[in-house]
Amino acid sequence: KTKPPPSPLPQNQGQSEPRPQNQGRSEPPRPPSRTGPTPELPEPGHEVLSRSARVALVNIAEMEYMKESAVSTQGRILCCQCGVPIAPNPANMCVACLRTQVDITEGIPKQVNVNFCKQCERYLQPPGTWIQCALESRELLTLCLKKLKSPLTKVRLIDAGFIWTEPHSKRLKVKLTVQKEVMSGAILQQVFVIEFVILQQMCDDCHRVEAKDYWKAVVQVRQKTPHKKTFYYLEQLILKHKLHQNTLRVKEIHDGLDFYYGSKQHAQKMVDFLQCTVPCKYKTSQRLISHDVHSNSYNYKSTFSVEIVPVCKDNLVCLPPRLAQSLGNMRQICICVRVTSTMHIIDPNSLQIAEIDGTTYWRYPFYSLYQPGQLEEFIVMDIDIVRDSKRVPGTGTISSRHTLAEVWVQKTSEMDTSQQYHCRTHLGHLLNHGDLVLGFDLVNSNLNDEYVDKMNPQHVPDVVLIKKSYDRGRRQHRRNWKLKELDKDHEDMGTDDERQYLEFLEDLEDDDIIRKNVNIYRDSSKIPVESDTDDDGAPRISLAEMLEDLHISVDATGGAGADMID
Repeated sequence: KTKPPPSPLPQNQGQSEPRPQNQGRSEPPRPPSRTGPTPELPEPGHEVLSRSARVALVNIAEMEYMKESAVSTQGRILCCQCGVPIAPNPANMCVACLRTQVDITEGIPKQVNVNFCKQCERYLQPPGTWIQCALESRELLTLCLKKLKSPLTKVRLIDAGFIWTEPHSKRLKVKLTVQKEVMSGAILQQVFVIEFVILQQMCDDCHRVEAKDYWKAVVQVRQKTPHKKTFYYLEQLILKHKLHQNTLRVKEIHDGLDFYYGSKQHAQKMVDFLQCTVPCKYKTSQRLISHDVHSNSYNYKSTFSVEIVPVCKDNLVCLPPRLAQSLGNMRQICICVRVTSTMHIIDPNSLQIAEIDGTTYWRYPFYSLYQPGQLEEFIVMDIDIVRDSKRVPGTGTISSRHTLAEVWVQKTSEMDTSQQYHCRTHLGHLLNHGDLVLGFDLVNSNLNDEYVDKMNPQHVPDVVLIKKSYDRGRRQHRRNWKLKELDKDHEDMGTDDERQYLEFLEDLEDDDIIRKNVNIYRDSSKIPVESDTDDDGAPRISLAEMLEDLHISVDATGGAGADMID
């Protein structure tokens, strides 16, 4: 039998409708729409919307009617230990309970020892380095943290700082802030204090100083003069620049000073300083003490012999002819007015000045004709200022600090005679009729100098005036300042040292150029005087040029800890 042909399908039966995913299950009835009545079935030819598309349209319609945005709030949980509401964290515990369970400072010592040498005021940085640090300084904080370098590797250091303690308590307190990750990623931060106890320990250098027989280098400073003005000035320069801190011992002998050092480098530094401050030359020698054949190491003792030029302030010198010609055709008879890094000389007949350094002096050496102890006292009988002096072409620099004058003087020891002397002097700005002045008598002296013997006798003056004379007792009584001194080992010194030291103090009052290189301290034991001159016109040092001398001899909090300061 033949199968009958199929009946024709409707117009929309050829299109396959989308089947839901839960095919095979009974579909629940659809709820009625909230926006209106149930829509009618679409007419043939209209598109049918799926369920998901209709839900999206409903949501969009609802969002159009929303006036306020939704606020999101973080949820809170209860601490697993105490039940306090807290923000969620990996440990599910509050900070108080977490600290009771975990101590991130475990393994970090709360008390550490620090070694300190009270002689040189240095701290020990292991294994064998001694460094100098001030209290509550960055260097001292670094030293303290290096003591905790190994324990601090387990935590993260956030902050560190000192807590104030009494200076004599021998305690240093450092407040540290550290962080560490604990219990499943929770980061805990904690602040704690570490106490550093200062222990007294003498360093190796101070051991050698206390032994007083150990040294590796010595600087022997010598000057072949009977007085010590240059050494007094050199001592003040050393104190000002603190070159004495590395010395093991300073020994004073009759013609100089000896500086002992624990290393050759410190001695070489002193020699370089001497070459910059005074005209000198030096020689070096060394002696073998021991030798290790296995390590090929040598132990030497070095000696630096420094010789300062034998010319000091207020010395009368006779220059060699070639040197005088090279300095601008100066006269050979000159006065040394100052000794710094160079010798400053002046011609009393023309006010011509020049400077001679150490190299030039040793090339053309000369010596002083008179020493300050041979000065004689004269009285000014008449003085006439030289207004217009003829200058020869080719001459050197003329001094602007002095005034040229022609003077008639007479010795105070020859007042019963009529013997007077005529000379030219550079002290015209200081002298008046009847003033006392110190000078050298060349007429009645026998000079033993090779350059003076070759000079024309007409070019040799009768008298050379050096400086104005003042009442020494009055100047000493009104002197309200003082100088510091080196801690030296004295040998048998002569009785003339006190007089030479007073002359050096008078030179500081007379010369403001030398005074700039010296630290002058106010003497609190004497009444300060604000005037710059005495009644007799003697120069004095003003209060503006003086420094305050600070001494820490007692404890600020009382006498209980005074013995710990020094």
